[in-house]
Amino acid sequence: MTNSGFRFVVGVLVSCVATVAHAQAPQLTAIRAGRLFDSRSGKVAEGQVILVEEDKIIAVGPADRVQIPPGAQVIDLSKATVLPGLIDGHTHVFGFGLDGIKPGGPPFASPINDTREYRTLLALANAQKDLRAGFTTLRDLMSHGGGYADVDIKRAINRGYFPGPRMQVSTMGLVATGEGILGSPEVSLARNYQTVDGPWAARQAVREQIHYGADWIKFHSTADYEFESDGELRSDPTFTKEEVYAIVDEAHRHAKKAACHAFGGEGLRNCVEAGVDTVEHAIELDEATADQMKKKGIYLELTAYHYSLSDYTARDAKSTGGKYSLQAMREKSGRLAISRGVKISFGSGVGPFPHGTQAAEFAYLVKYGMSPAQAIQAATTVAAEMMGWQDRIGSLEKGKFADIIAVAGDPLSDITELERVKFVMKGGQVVRNDLK
Repeated sequence: MTNSGFRFVVGVLVSCVATVAHAQAPQLTAIRAGRLFDSRSGKVAEGQVILVEEDKIIAVGPADRVQIPPGAQVIDLSKATVLPGLIDGHTHVFGFGLDGIKPGGPPFASPINDTREYRTLLALANAQKDLRAGFTTLRDLMSHGGGYADVDIKRAINRGYFPGPRMQVSTMGLVATGEGILGSPEVSLARNYQTVDGPWAARQAVREQIHYGADWIKFHSTADYEFESDGELRSDPTFTKEEVYAIVDEAHRHAKKAACHAFGGEGLRNCVEAGVDTVEHAIELDEATADQMKKKGIYLELTAYHYSLSDYTARDAKSTGGKYSLQAMREKSGRLAISRGVKISFGSGVGPFPHGTQAAEFAYLVKYGMSPAQAIQAATTVAAEMMGWQDRIGSLEKGKFADIIAVAGDPLSDITELERVKFVMKGGQVVRNDLK
């Protein structure tokens, strides 16, 4: 080879190496935050900079101390309030109901007319709506006829095939005989849930769901409800105490957590005594049960906005002549739980109402006695702890995922600002930016 030929080959190799090195250089992004909400302290700091490398935060601090490296992509949110990505701990990405489309409401996939494949696509779209609304993480509680497809959605998102929020899922959920049965006895339809009876059958179902990818075991400890003539709420218990203990114990034996749907009464008490990790709803809550939940460190998800919807208020008004309602009971017990120091994790119950609108829940938390900062912490640090992901999400700190949102106004002055999220980043990737 001649010298000129040798120099040509070396030049090509050097160019190739430089190209590869450039391609492998970590992606750096700098966010200028006019106001930054510190979810640990509940306070706002001004003039901050967040440095993001690939999908993680590598530095956060005042602009005069955190230098922006040359070549970094700069996102200017200097006129906005920047917060950690929100966490919704009670969602239903699979719509449920048999009526196809509710007048004036969101589309519901029908297990009669729609295939599971179609329903799964709709569920993915629902998760993406939640992400664009600022909820970068979801705990989805029951697939409502979707089987184990919630596991597939989570995996597809995690593997980068589709954009979507981080997810923990609970697959089919558990109910006792009598719940989740659709149609007449002459018609065979797929069930919304997995039915189990007896402690050993419950343990078997827990093992099966964990094997197929459940992160949580969700079960219904009370059935439907009605008001007695004196205003007492009657919500029949489903599982026996022995069955509840078996479900919770088996989940914990396999290092998984248990979430209990219970309105009140015996069903709620059984769950609290068994040591569930979260209680969903607890609409009829007394001081003794609230104190026991606090003592055991059980998280409560109020789903308050859900029970203000006409599906419930109209039904209660008709059945009680306007005297009693779940909405009123929810406010009373929600105030009690907050005042007694029960750990409240943000959970909206979104699914029966349109995905992407669940930030309306924040206003109810404030109405019930939380400060705006506490309400935001319920959807950040507290919810992250509930999910066991406090080392990766819930606050804007070095080493955590770059899950970041922004609003134009000040949510500490007006909590409804969180209903108007303008910027969303998940894992260092911008999902939306309406603040350009």
